[in-house]
Amino acid sequence: MTPKDVLKMVKDTGAKMIDMRFMDFPGLWQHFSVPSSQLDEGSFEEGFGFDGSSIRGWQPINASDMLVIPVPETAKMDPFFKDPTLVMICNIADPITREPYSRDPRHIAAKAEAYLKSSGIGDTAFIGPEAEFFIFDDIRFDSGRNHAFYEIDSIEGVWNTGRDECPNLGYKPRQKEGYFPVPPMDKFQDLRAEMALTLIDLGIDIEAQHHEVATAGQCEIDMRFKPLLQMADQLQWFKYVLKNVAYRNGHTVTFMPKPLFEDNGTGMHTHISIWRDGNPLFAGDKYAGLSEMGLHAIGGILKHARAICAFSNPTTNSYKRLVPGFEAPVNLAYSSRNRSAAVRIPMYSASPKAKRLEFRTPDPSCNGYLAFSALLMAVIDGIENKIDPGDPLDKDIYGLPPEELALIPNAPGSLEEALQSLAEDKEFLTKGDVFTEDALDMWVKYKTEKEVNPVKLRPHPHEFALYFDI
Repeated sequence: MTPKDVLKMVKDTGAKMIDMRFMDFPGLWQHFSVPSSQLDEGSFEEGFGFDGSSIRGWQPINASDMLVIPVPETAKMDPFFKDPTLVMICNIADPITREPYSRDPRHIAAKAEAYLKSSGIGDTAFIGPEAEFFIFDDIRFDSGRNHAFYEIDSIEGVWNTGRDECPNLGYKPRQKEGYFPVPPMDKFQDLRAEMALTLIDLGIDIEAQHHEVATAGQCEIDMRFKPLLQMADQLQWFKYVLKNVAYRNGHTVTFMPKPLFEDNGTGMHTHISIWRDGNPLFAGDKYAGLSEMGLHAIGGILKHARAICAFSNPTTNSYKRLVPGFEAPVNLAYSSRNRSAAVRIPMYSASPKAKRLEFRTPDPSCNGYLAFSALLMAVIDGIENKIDPGDPLDKDIYGLPPEELALIPNAPGSLEEALQSLAEDKEFLTKGDVFTEDALDMWVKYKTEKEVNPVKLRPHPHEFALYFDI
């Protein structure tokens, strides 16, 4: 779509407002709107100004002026606003040099795609995330100097089997038994269908929707794989649509990885494959139908997995899900069917076009632009350096003797560990200037100061249960 096409779309749809959207550094969509009369062909070069010092992890107050440059091919009509509103995702630029901004997550993803092409390995990286989420009916939380609490409620919560609901009709999934009974046990079929159909109306291909393992409304909607940058854009629409469909129906959606104690956390198993000239490059005659390139790609992921986690599992809460000894994919190994391995090779189809790698460690709290880019850069490094992934792990990990289990490396145990791993292993990310030193340093600084330290300094409510009477 060209700027002229967008202007025609504005006229044809009767759009009254143009909504400019972009990503802050941690990964939340930001926006502002202008009347449609303010958009002309020059807007796609001149952009619109805004205050970059008010965006998390971006500019200082003395250099705050920045530009958003709308990307015409991202134009879509918003499905929620009262007045007809055309939305465009924007790139960020310096108003003086007109150079793309090094901390703009979308720019980093575009550079990752460009680096793949320049490497000669392939021309397209396809990404397919399986983003899980929870649908709750009520959420309350607060944190102060002398108090801290959260309380979650859901019509599906197994803890409500004894609640007087006038009447209580039962059918609440037991812990770890939500995968996936029909209604009335599954109470969110219609809501998920509304979410999926809204996404389809926006031009986003949906493969399936279903309830997930946990009680209290854990669900999943799967998007069909797309090229990296396109999928990162789609992931933002995905989160936006799910939150707003839930909100207008009196529910709330969270992509927080571990909101419930003693039940399954929320992951985002991420599929990746590289193609060239319309042909898949990971299919071959090696283990699980992989090519030698596919095995080297696994080697790159496993070598750099702990650093990748700083982007793919970027919250302190992420590591409440990534705990050794449970079902989470913390084991840095690969397998054709073992779901506790960090990298799995799906075996659903024998078609070479379906051959891909599934990195199971990520969760949907991530900034997709950064997480997908880091994953691709690890894959490229593995291929370029022919990194041997070692032997596959097809045994039951939970049945291994302790001495054998100790030989399998693990994902980081905390966000602090992941950030340290990133600081020690970042050269693969800086190739082609995909991730600049400035962006990496700010990521570690922001996460440490704004998330790691504040959580570390606060007493945990459960500590009072453990220690108050000491």
